[in-house]
Amino acid sequence: MPQPQRPETARRTVTIGVPAEDSPAERRFPLTPECAAMLVDRGYAVKIESGAAASINYTDMQYSSAGADIVSRDETLRCDIVLHLAPLSASDARKLRRGALLLGMLHAEAQDSAALAVILERGVVGVALDLVGDGRGNLPFADILAEIDGRASIAIASSLLADPAMGKGILIGGVAGIVPCEVTIIGSGIAAIAAARSALGLGAMVRMFDNDVYSLRAALRELGPGVVGSAIHPHVLTGALRSADIVVATAVNPPGKIDAEDVSAMKKGVLTFDLTHGECTAFPSMPTVDLASASPRDNDMVGRRRVCYVNAGNAVPRTAAMAISNTFMTLVTDIFACDGITNALKILPGLRQAVYAYLGRPVNRRIAQAMGLRHVDINLFLQFS
Repeated sequence: MPQPQRPETARRTVTIGVPAEDSPAERRFPLTPECAAMLVDRGYAVKIESGAAASINYTDMQYSSAGADIVSRDETLRCDIVLHLAPLSASDARKLRRGALLLGMLHAEAQDSAALAVILERGVVGVALDLVGDGRGNLPFADILAEIDGRASIAIASSLLADPAMGKGILIGGVAGIVPCEVTIIGSGIAAIAAARSALGLGAMVRMFDNDVYSLRAALRELGPGVVGSAIHPHVLTGALRSADIVVATAVNPPGKIDAEDVSAMKKGVLTFDLTHGECTAFPSMPTVDLASASPRDNDMVGRRRVCYVNAGNAVPRTAAMAISNTFMTLVTDIFACDGITNALKILPGLRQAVYAYLGRPVNRRIAQAMGLRHVDINLFLQFS
């Protein structure tokens, strides 16, 4: 005699929406067709805004062939998970479904307070990818983007110096009998090491400065004897800045600034990169060229006008897209291995530290300050959920 069977409830497909990056400060796109195909193979429904990946030279057809759906912006914003690196506008935030997961960069100073208010009102879980940590205390998204920034800064500098019309028509180094260019790097973290390694590979003379002697020692040990390291002594740094052909500033603690007097003593036509933030904070007296929205050729080297380049990684957006996609796959896998975002926040401290909005409250101190609200500890919510 046939036995009655309990009907199985079909599990709803999780949707991942990727709208176009509409901010002029963000040229990178966070998902490649290869990553989209992997997500589709794992059972997710991936929705890409039409034309969204033009900045990284991928077509809608390539995403469609990978199994993604090409849809309108509004439809991507209505997904369960929305991946958008730049801060959303208030109008876009209103289209998010209640309780959705919004993944992007923190950009606390650039956040629209009206958009944040909508995100809180709709109970959206906001996660800053650049704050996501792993089990070893690393920041996978922030670290890989810092490495790209460091590599990109030297690649751009090499191209500009070699340009006979806009630059000096010289190589950075590596030619017998020719004195190589000098590269001065402030800081000794991931971006600084990446810049130094690229410069060394091109034959440059590299100097590295940092007040954190332990970090500096580790960087010099990794890079080898080709780099001259020093603490940030004002006279020593000033001498290095005066003779440098390329200057790369990365994050140091405490943060430092190169004043106008030191800038005026630098070579005419020196190439300066600030990799600390999205703004030129290390060289406040210099005009800025934002590589997220401008070309490196905006530097008038013929007139020997000194400028400071920022957002170097945006000059190589496709490389950034591949790096972000690889790390995003790991993050999504970890979240759904925990059976949902709430459990993931309880189990994964590296993810929990990256949340800035949860259950309608700001749980990141910088975001709360930007909104004029009191910061709430996310652990208080998770204890009772």
